[in-house]
Amino acid sequence: MKKFFQDLKKDVTFKSAGPGKKLSEDTSTVPEPVQSRGNRPRHAPTEGAQRAGAAALARIEQQPRPKVHTSHDAIRNQVKRELEAEAASLAEKEKAAPAEGSQVKDPSSLSVSGVYFTCPLTGATLTKSERDVHIKEAIFMRFEEDAVEASVMMIHTFNKDRDKVKAAIDIISKYVDNICKNPSEEKYRKIKLSNKVFQEKVRCVEGSREFLEALGFISTMLPVETQEEEEEFFVLPEQSPDDLELMKERRDRLQRGEPVRAQLDRQPQALRPSPNAQRFELPPEFYNLSAEELKKEQQQRSDLVEKNSMLRTKVMREKDEQRERRKYNYTLLRIRLPDGNLLQGTFYAWDRLTVLYGFVRESLVDGWQPFELIAPGGQKLQESGELALAECNLVPAALLSFAWDAAVQADIAAAGGKSPALLKPELLENIQTLS
Repeated sequence: MKKFFQDLKKDVTFKSAGPGKKLSEDTSTVPEPVQSRGNRPRHAPTEGAQRAGAAALARIEQQPRPKVHTSHDAIRNQVKRELEAEAASLAEKEKAAPAEGSQVKDPSSLSVSGVYFTCPLTGATLTKSERDVHIKEAIFMRFEEDAVEASVMMIHTFNKDRDKVKAAIDIISKYVDNICKNPSEEKYRKIKLSNKVFQEKVRCVEGSREFLEALGFISTMLPVETQEEEEEFFVLPEQSPDDLELMKERRDRLQRGEPVRAQLDRQPQALRPSPNAQRFELPPEFYNLSAEELKKEQQQRSDLVEKNSMLRTKVMREKDEQRERRKYNYTLLRIRLPDGNLLQGTFYAWDRLTVLYGFVRESLVDGWQPFELIAPGGQKLQESGELALAECNLVPAALLSFAWDAAVQADIAAAGGKSPALLKPELLENIQTLS
């Protein structure tokens, strides 16, 4: 297994140095055909083997999706094809992007160069278009270290339908429970792959086969009563008491698993005082709009101004505001500090206010002291509130004001204390000036 994933690394590699790095393909390493041991002459397959092969071929042709083989070469080639297809699709999208013409902004004029994410497995910084392919590849590479962990990640990450994932986990957990309760009974250690429950609940979930193999199940062709052809089974050798305890632990890992998701890089940035603090030029990633919709954005804004001048009910206005907020995936926020400096960060449009307060607190030297954030128009944002940034009209960008709690500062001053420091030194070391 280790050699298999070392070979896979040679075929498809990913760069994790920073934003904009693309998935690259190493075409110089093409696996050589596997030579038969001792160059012994090949013999014609037996009649039984021919029947088994025909049955396997028939099952493959009946399946709506390609069968996942246990052969290392077959799995390796399948993974390589999937990653190459995704990389090619991303390349086509990026190649077509410049054709949008007037919607492409000068990068030097943008308030932020783009939206970036951090892979929790590799620490790589990724663009939105790179993240899914990178995480998928990182999970496959994990098999080299821990096949159980990698297969658990596959099940929870590669399958979007959470109900199907839960159903598959429940069935697999039942397999393990039956084996642990009846360790000497062979029937509980055999899974017929053509079984209806297995086909409908387990096989359709990507990663389930890999997890069963990590538990120790082996793909085996076995005879079946009342039919001539052999069928594929997963067979688990008899387990020792220690092995059974290990199976239970691995079942628990499967049940506790979570999807691997790239984390939004908030790109905290300190900025010097500037009269341009309220000017924002955002890249297309901030908008939940197609290229054509982006072209119409200016006209829609003009129409909105005209609508606001008309007599409309409160319900009508709220519906328009909700529709407007749904256009944005992310928001760029700046917080003006008492010394005039600005703190800038990127957020999901539907992040809660608690996330914003946490970001500011982590950026301050004395973040333990209470403070307030004030939205445009003077509205105080409540840290304990459940409102999202979009619901506070803080999308796609906004300039907020920062204020220390007045009562606490008065007590500090009365005790002869100094005003608290503001931004951490590591932020001030890279402070920039708005253009």
